[in-house]
Amino acid sequence: MKKILDCIADAIKPAFAACGYEESYGRVTLSNRPDLCEYQCNGAMAAAKAYKKKPIDIANDVVEKLAGNPVFSQVMAVMPGFINLRISEDYLADHMNAMEKEPRFGLEQQGHGETIIVDYGGANVAKPLHVGHLRSAIIGESIKRMGRFLGYHMIGDVHLGDWGLQMGLIIEELRDRKPDLVYFDETYSGEYPKEPPFTIGELEDIYPAASAKSKEDEAFKARAQEATLKLQSGYEPFRAVWRHIMNVSLADLKKNYANLGVEFDLWKGESDAQKYIPGLIKDLEDRGLAYESQGALVVDIAKETDSKELPPCIIRKSDGAALYATSDLGTIIEREKEYAPSKYIYITDKRQELHFIQVFRVAKKAGYVKEDTPMAHLMFGTMNGKDGKPFKTREGGVMRLENLVAEINDAVYERIMENRTVSDEEARKTAAIIGLAALKYGDLSNQASKDYVFDMERFISFEGNTGPYILYTIVRIKSILAKYRENGGSTADSARILGAVSEEEKNLMLQLARYHEVMETGFAETAPHKICQFIYELSDVFNKFYNSTMILKEEDKDRQASYIRLITLTRGVLETCIDLLGFEAPERM
Repeated sequence: MKKILDCIADAIKPAFAACGYEESYGRVTLSNRPDLCEYQCNGAMAAAKAYKKKPIDIANDVVEKLAGNPVFSQVMAVMPGFINLRISEDYLADHMNAMEKEPRFGLEQQGHGETIIVDYGGANVAKPLHVGHLRSAIIGESIKRMGRFLGYHMIGDVHLGDWGLQMGLIIEELRDRKPDLVYFDETYSGEYPKEPPFTIGELEDIYPAASAKSKEDEAFKARAQEATLKLQSGYEPFRAVWRHIMNVSLADLKKNYANLGVEFDLWKGESDAQKYIPGLIKDLEDRGLAYESQGALVVDIAKETDSKELPPCIIRKSDGAALYATSDLGTIIEREKEYAPSKYIYITDKRQELHFIQVFRVAKKAGYVKEDTPMAHLMFGTMNGKDGKPFKTREGGVMRLENLVAEINDAVYERIMENRTVSDEEARKTAAIIGLAALKYGDLSNQASKDYVFDMERFISFEGNTGPYILYTIVRIKSILAKYRENGGSTADSARILGAVSEEEKNLMLQLARYHEVMETGFAETAPHKICQFIYELSDVFNKFYNSTMILKEEDKDRQASYIRLITLTRGVLETCIDLLGFEAPERM
């Protein structure tokens, strides 16, 4: 189904051609002056130079040809040459009826199965998820869902931090705490236990303790480095410990991500790239792309067109250790081999900007990724407290993500119980649904690249540009539809959405008509905030329509059926959008 802007342009282009002008000038945009018109065409301004005529004369020519066109209720040429357009109520209603009948409300699946890798999450094993993991998880999940809805084969990868010194630190701390474990008995030759020697709670205590110890105890740090090397060299006792760490951590991570409504297709980590690294380094050396600099192996990535100096990408440190860049390049080689994606999207905070510039350039310079394959790095800003600094607990520590979710759910629960009309159990379930919407919408409604302030009171408000307000609108529509059915109403297949009879009704239709454009633009620009803005505005115009229209008391049954079909379409669009943002609406609030 064509977007409304394309439909309107199709009506205007023949008028330009009939006047002797190139029809491409008939492009249409949403009006930036909704008080004057709904859509506008600025083609006469552009055509003036090419045809050496005054823009207003061209605009008047086109307007004359459009006289009587059933698409428009009003067409006006205004100085210095704009064409102001108001769409006819009947034509707009026809567009609504067409949307209602089509799968995905007429949104074309432009992806055609093309594979896109979305790298998001980035959790470290043996550590609990904290608020620093929130943005990558929910932004990535939304983008994955948006792409999938548009027909792309989206593959989401958590890309775990599961390799490196942190493992050596855990192993050596475990040795100090439990020296009698068979993993530390060099004479042991039997099978290693299937049950892990620690719980998730113990594991989450072991790592920070080991990390703190390594900063004060050089001997312990040296032991951890040696243990890391032995692990990465394939030493089986340490590999067995590592497998325990992975199993225990993954179970906990999967539970916490699931509570956020975040799912991954791949649970791969840095360890999966290790088998590619020796060949990667040899290839870069053999082809003269990598060279030694101050003992390290580096690849130049600077280009003449760069506006600032960019340092070489370090592939191997002077002590022989590989780096994150090496691991990410190994991961790219694996992804090309297994999935051959048409695009990559990496979602991390701004601090990793240089890292990904270097990795992407090395990947293309070496030919591991085709030059024309898009590699996007979506950089997000910081979630701050009201003091403008990165969000912390009241005690000043980093807040665990599950604690943040619990706090926001409790706050919503208390608000629900202020006007208690449901059981405690239902209130808790509803609070969890609303709390997740408040948390996700509060984040996603901001442009990803910008910092934002986490304000719980504002996020859980049922008024304004918030998740609960969107949910409240959906629940309100559900309630109207339920009452309509209780009163014997039905929407037979023959019922249609009729031309609007009020400004509020037409504004609702005009907002719904923007759906296709917003969906395509939101994904193309990896901008979930555009969907948030759209559904906030849609909720707003719906509520104005609701407050000005006696839907259930309308005596004209055809008109009432039209209202019901229109608000059913509104609910469908809202529910589709919130699903792409990663949350759902309760049955009642």
